[in-house]
Amino acid sequence: MKRYLKKYCDILGPSGMEDAIREAIIEDIKDSGCEYSTDSVGNLLVFKKGKKARNKKVLFSAHMDEVGFMVKYVDDEGYILFDAIGGVDRRVVSGRRVIFCESNLPGVVASKAVHMQTPEEKGKCEAISSMHIDIGVDSREEAFKYVSIGDCATFVPNYSEFGDGMVCSKALDDRFGCAILVSMINSDLEYDTYFAFNTCEEVGCDGAKEVAHRLRPDVVIVIETTTAGDILGVPKSKCACQVGSGAVLSIMDRSTIYDQGLLETAVSVADEKNIKWQYKNVVAGGNEAGEYQRGAAGAKV
Repeated sequence: MKRYLKKYCDILGPSGMEDAIREAIIEDIKDSGCEYSTDSVGNLLVFKKGKKARNKKVLFSAHMDEVGFMVKYVDDEGYILFDAIGGVDRRVVSGRRVIFCESNLPGVVASKAVHMQTPEEKGKCEAISSMHIDIGVDSREEAFKYVSIGDCATFVPNYSEFGDGMVCSKALDDRFGCAILVSMINSDLEYDTYFAFNTCEEVGCDGAKEVAHRLRPDVVIVIETTTAGDILGVPKSKCACQVGSGAVLSIMDRSTIYDQGLLETAVSVADEKNIKWQYKNVVAGGNEAGEYQRGAAGAKV
């Protein structure tokens, strides 16, 4: 599981550039006896026969893309202006190392040193749209030898394990889900099952919309990451869940009210198998489940 996770997290793949992660997943499942195909928007669709057929079509889903940055302008001094691909917290961008997907070109998000900031600038975080990436050149002409408008970058791969079984990395959302689905595909399944590795979740769940219409599943289990909140300074009332306290079940988020029957089944199975679980205690965010619930003929999610 950790081998899959590190491999997938280290791959560069912001929304719209999922080719490399898709090929890595195919390499890991091609000998499992499954059937797989890629659709016109880059989703990877997989079917794995189990020991028994199902009465309903059940789909497990995860997304391949990660957040990133896109070049929108290069100024006269060779600094690159960019914008975010997906929801990136600007507080974690300034001063970070990035790498361009097309060329593996490294860069650093330029940040004015604290002793050079004015009193008005200190303690404030500038907008991503006004930040710059420094690639070590000193002119616009020189920069265009290495980058083009529309090129994309991500944070530099930084997978590491620490503490008591903890992992930190870029792209855990949702390469973790991809790793789980690959592990399932490479196992002996009790029932026939469909799997989807989707594109462009970070910019509007576009891939899931296409899968919903193409497969028309009856039931969808979306495997995602979520915020925790059990960190210093967060009151328990705002703690979505606790790291180490088990798998997290969402009852509701900003795009979905989850099927009560499926939640009850998940809890029953977890209790029977002595699997730790917890409810997500905050209503926030959203994911591909909303698109499956509303798309095509609809599905229980």
